[in-house]
Amino acid sequence: MKKYLFTLLAAFSLVFGAFANDPAYENAMKKQLTAMKTIQTAEQSQTVSNAFLRISEAKPEEWLPLYYAAYLHTMTAFRFVVNKDQYFDQAMELIKKADQISPNNSEIVALQGFVIMGKLSVDPMNRGQEMSPQAMQLFGKAIALDKENPRATTLMAQMQLGMAQFFGQGPEKACGLARVGLELYAKEESKVNEEYLLPTWGKEQAQGVANSCQ
Repeated sequence: MKKYLFTLLAAFSLVFGAFANDPAYENAMKKQLTAMKTIQTAEQSQTVSNAFLRISEAKPEEWLPLYYAAYLHTMTAFRFVVNKDQYFDQAMELIKKADQISPNNSEIVALQGFVIMGKLSVDPMNRGQEMSPQAMQLFGKAIALDKENPRATTLMAQMQLGMAQFFGQGPEKACGLARVGLELYAKEESKVNEEYLLPTWGKEQAQGVANSCQ
């Protein structure tokens, strides 16, 4: 009986191990992460986003496909379209789904704050009082969850810089955060290889804030 149970447990371990290290999932993700780097239009962004959503349907236990689809909606709003709120709202819905899969995930929380920051930028005069504290709170939470997350620190730096410019204050606090963000990106780059699926975006944003301090 014990031998039978041991054999059964071993079989389950092999099955679940195969799913956990699914080469088809990893290859599909790497293909779309490569495609992300070549996006030049809203249509191309939508195509890659749709591919991530198809991966999510095939692997509903994984948070990263939803995360990247949300990120692409967010960047499409910033870069390409006029009806920005629609894309930010779609991104937020995807983030909520990712959060259900991986709660208290620093990357997801930071991206949520990024979307709030985007919605604020659409109408800062009317949305600033409500959304500025929301974004700051989310970036603070993301940093608390993972102090090594360069995106959390960089987005906080961007938010600090925007607020400083709006209120006519100096950029010192934002500059300090941007420098920390660049240091964290350097650490992150030492871990990245061709098998790396986790987020790595945002270094240019950190550099942009740091450049404003010179």
